[in-house]
Amino acid sequence: MSKTIEFFFDFGSPTTYLANTQLPKLAQECGAQLVYRPMLLGGVFKATGNASPVTVPAKGRWMGTDMQRWAERYGVPFAFNPHFPINTLPLMRGACGVQMRHPEALGRYIDAVFEAMWVKPCNMGDPQVLAQVLGAAGFEAQEFMDLIADPHVKAQLISNTDEAVARGVFGAPSMFVGDHLFFGQDRVDFVRHALA
Repeated sequence: MSKTIEFFFDFGSPTTYLANTQLPKLAQECGAQLVYRPMLLGGVFKATGNASPVTVPAKGRWMGTDMQRWAERYGVPFAFNPHFPINTLPLMRGACGVQMRHPEALGRYIDAVFEAMWVKPCNMGDPQVLAQVLGAAGFEAQEFMDLIADPHVKAQLISNTDEAVARGVFGAPSMFVGDHLFFGQDRVDFVRHALA
């Protein structure tokens, strides 16, 4: 497989959840490899001067309706998380750590966290809730805490975030096909076209 979609993501973005419901299927249909690139959206915002759309009240209200429309179009469940915003630093370090140490479990981890964030939805900023969600997905809580405390894992998340910014990323979801950046879950068709 020579074609690749690089998917820079953060679990704190509901539109990233929506993109993730579509990209695995798209990659399979196009004979492409989907490569998950965990990054810290807060770090991207700080580096680029960007901010969450919900910081603009009118845009935030509109986005809530728009995300429901997209979920219906995609035929996927979606519930806005009442605990939003959630500090995703542990979750994103977890994604890096699982990718580095247990790549075969990355899909299971990503699915469990996205579901807990944007389908259930749970307060993933609460350590007890996080432990319950991870336990149900087959991850041991103490092992996870050790993993996200690993300096190499922390450094990888920083490196991914720095790389994203250097390549022009300013928000999530951001997808690359080669050097071409596509931002937003509503640009999935452009990703498909680029792969073709």
